[in-house]
Amino acid sequence: MQSAKLQDRLYRGLNTAARIVGIDTSAYRPSSPTDPLAPVNRFLRLPAAFTARDGRFDRANAYGQAIWYGVFDAAYTQPGDYLVQERGIWFIAAQQLLAPVLCVQTNRNISIMRQTSPSNTGLNDYGGSNVLPNMPVLANWPASVLGAVGRGRPETDLPTDVPAPYWTVLVPAFAQIMLRSGDFISDDLGRNAVVVTAELTDLGWRITARQTAT
Repeated sequence: MQSAKLQDRLYRGLNTAARIVGIDTSAYRPSSPTDPLAPVNRFLRLPAAFTARDGRFDRANAYGQAIWYGVFDAAYTQPGDYLVQERGIWFIAAQQLLAPVLCVQTNRNISIMRQTSPSNTGLNDYGGSNVLPNMPVLANWPASVLGAVGRGRPETDLPTDVPAPYWTVLVPAFAQIMLRSGDFISDDLGRNAVVVTAELTDLGWRITARQTAT
């Protein structure tokens, strides 16, 4: 049997299971770098359920684990789509051939900014430092933000200083948007961080960021 037919039967089976164990879910496909869950981006409603990676629905996902398997008809979805339920928000990380649908549960809304550079070269009329506005890269994107193992020491290195925590951030890739080291992240808790590394993988962006005090 051709792989396309097998894939179609797999999706039909996932749809049958989702109708039994799933709940109503809204699917969103980002159309711009801003507000991917805007009403205009909703394109589908479908039953969906999510399970830990053992796929047996017999236990909750482990602490600190953002990866889930999605049980729904994935014939009309694609990586990067968001799935929204009353109990949580996920994005599709991968829909590989004849493999489970890999999803990432989000827990924060983040925005990413980039400091702009002077467009003119040579001497400027103003001889001091130019404080330039930040350019938005992504705005109000649901993402997985979890604490990472690494911690950095503050530059002042005072006895009372607290080591700066690191984050691991997972967020979908979008169009031609490229993230860079040095970009700034802010979240819906009012926290700020600077991107240390940004790796574009087949599953989306994997970011390591260092939290800042301001």
